[in-house]
Amino acid sequence: MSSRVAYTFFDTAIGTCGIAWGPDGIVGASLPEESGDDLKARFTSRHPDAREGAPPPDVQDAIRRIQALLRGEADDLCDIALDDTGLSDFSRRVYEMARRIPPGTTRTYGEIAKEMGGLHLAREVGQALGRNPYPIIVPCHRVLAAGGKTGGFSATGGIQTKFRMLAIERAKTDTTPSLFDELPLAVPPRRSH
Repeated sequence: MSSRVAYTFFDTAIGTCGIAWGPDGIVGASLPEESGDDLKARFTSRHPDAREGAPPPDVQDAIRRIQALLRGEADDLCDIALDDTGLSDFSRRVYEMARRIPPGTTRTYGEIAKEMGGLHLAREVGQALGRNPYPIIVPCHRVLAAGGKTGGFSATGGIQTKFRMLAIERAKTDTTPSLFDELPLAVPPRRSH
């Protein structure tokens, strides 16, 4: 299949990203790397025969939607077709759950693990998300550690990139109340007659 995989790069609000596709859907995506050579290496290491190419209409649409999401427009990207050939059933399930997290919201590794069968799976959930071949489309940045802590993030820039993406989506990333959370509800003044 790798001889039929193509990739391209595109600009976003957070830098140059990449996307790779084959006949059965998107096979990979990439957040910005240190250089264009690093982006190319990401795709060619997974698909040695992949070639840079012009994206077909469905991939052009995916690129446009990713760009819009990274500008702050809400889009869950759930209907973008992914080629999950070679993924374990466990990883597929983790990615399906992550894709159901709407922009601007977060879940924890533990919450996903419980839904998959038990809190004891939290480490495996984190490892699957760390190997996510489709960042942004599978929004691993929306999965946090317990207590609203960021947890790890394997993209270039690490947790700063994760924070930046969550900030673009206006997601709350910790359990500390904001100034407005601490204000008492306003009581309308009484009118005297």
